[in-house]
Amino acid sequence: PDPDQAFSDTCCPGCGAVLHCTALAVPGYLPSEKFKVLLQEGRLGGATCQRCHLLSHHHKALKLQVTAEQYRAVVQSIRPLRALVLLIVDLLDVPDSIVPDLAELVGTNKHVVVLGNKVDLLPADSPNHLQRIRRRLSGYCREAGFGDQVADVHLISAKTGYGVEALVSSLQRSWKYNGDVYLVGVANAGKSTLFNTLLESDYCKSRASEVTRKATISPWPGTTLNLLRFPIMNPTPHRLFRRQQRLNAASRQTEAELPQEELRRLQHLSRKGYLVGHVGRTFLSNTRMRREEIDFDPDSLSFGEDEETETTVPSTPLDEMSSNELKDAHWLFDTPGLMKEQDILSLLTEQEVMSVVPTQAIVPRTFVLKPSMSLFVGGLARIDFLQGGTSCWFSVMASSRVPVHISSLEKADGVYQKHAGGVLLGVPTGGPERMRAFPEFVTQDVRLEGGGYLEAAADITLSSAGWVAVTAAAGDQLLLRLHGPEAAGFRVRTPPLLPHLVSLKGERVRKSAAYRTVKVAALKDSGLVKKR
Repeated sequence: PDPDQAFSDTCCPGCGAVLHCTALAVPGYLPSEKFKVLLQEGRLGGATCQRCHLLSHHHKALKLQVTAEQYRAVVQSIRPLRALVLLIVDLLDVPDSIVPDLAELVGTNKHVVVLGNKVDLLPADSPNHLQRIRRRLSGYCREAGFGDQVADVHLISAKTGYGVEALVSSLQRSWKYNGDVYLVGVANAGKSTLFNTLLESDYCKSRASEVTRKATISPWPGTTLNLLRFPIMNPTPHRLFRRQQRLNAASRQTEAELPQEELRRLQHLSRKGYLVGHVGRTFLSNTRMRREEIDFDPDSLSFGEDEETETTVPSTPLDEMSSNELKDAHWLFDTPGLMKEQDILSLLTEQEVMSVVPTQAIVPRTFVLKPSMSLFVGGLARIDFLQGGTSCWFSVMASSRVPVHISSLEKADGVYQKHAGGVLLGVPTGGPERMRAFPEFVTQDVRLEGGGYLEAAADITLSSAGWVAVTAAAGDQLLLRLHGPEAAGFRVRTPPLLPHLVSLKGERVRKSAAYRTVKVAALKDSGLVKKR
């Protein structure tokens, strides 16, 4: 670092922080030798900060001096503006991933569209499970006090593209071109992933997708540190007509008719998620055409479509947009993630975060426990089954990289003392030395009433790590004891998000408390947007 070097006026395209070389712990840092050379050569605009580089290429996170107040100050800057707010909610952590005081942050004059993200990671526990999740999400938003501000609710996957085309069409019909749009949500909800997906969709001006660099995404919370943006396409009637033509044609395609590259992408995503979609472009960028080709389209020219069609020869360099292209433009902004007050990820190292945050479809693991037995979810949480009339099922919805271990209640303390930080419990890692820095467990007793063998009584939520669904006989009175770090904020969720999760178990493993796992086949989103 060189503390005497002044800050630049250029922002990192990955996280939005101002680039500098003054202090390693301040967002936007670049080593001084690299910073000065790029500044002198006029190439600083193409550089990403050291933190974004390490996150993208080495999955390594640097601890930065960014307070919760600084995060909130950036989001509160939109209060006086005319804008639409896209609230992104992590479905693996509802209702805790809903920003509780959103109206105070962005103002009560904003329309809010709620996006339940990571729906691709959730299995279908019953028919019409998506409609039930959507209703639950709407109910959580009402309980959070949003009231009439919520204009719509969508279930999407920013990673696989499921539901994104429907979202784009909905925004173009309802919000149209009335102002800027802001992505808001807690850290690690998937805002930057959605930003990058929309950047390659019809929601972004066609040439802007090549000029705008993508946001840095990682499982580490708080990646985006300032406002990133791209210009929104004006949804004129002709463009909407062309877009609908493309969607209708895509919905009629069979797998045999798909291009090989697209087919391989869908097959790859089908192994990663339960719900898969495709986000395409109706209008090709000008830069993809040969400069010497000029093809006049009188129909498009009569509607003034030259800025978004593939028939115009570029008149500006590839790394910038003309003032005419950006004249009166409206923008989509990616805001920083608001840090949750209680979150298990805040207690983990970067390698442990990689293990805990699910990156592919979660396959539920079900175990049958008798009273006086304990269930460990890695070394992060422990659930003791203290009292109950009969055996109960515990269905774990967590990353497959987090081990689940069953023991008797009398041996549970010894198992944790001996194996915490080791291979048996998996996370945290690092042995006794790591566990000395890990917070001690606190306990809370939970009383539940069974609702029958086919429907869970409640979920025990484990913050960003997932949850455990508890299923018991109808009327059975259960007493459970939950162990976990106080700062993680583990709690009980009723009604459960996926109440029929226990039905997804396979055959019971002989002489074991475990059932074989079963993964449901992936469903593909055709991309057809039906009229309401």
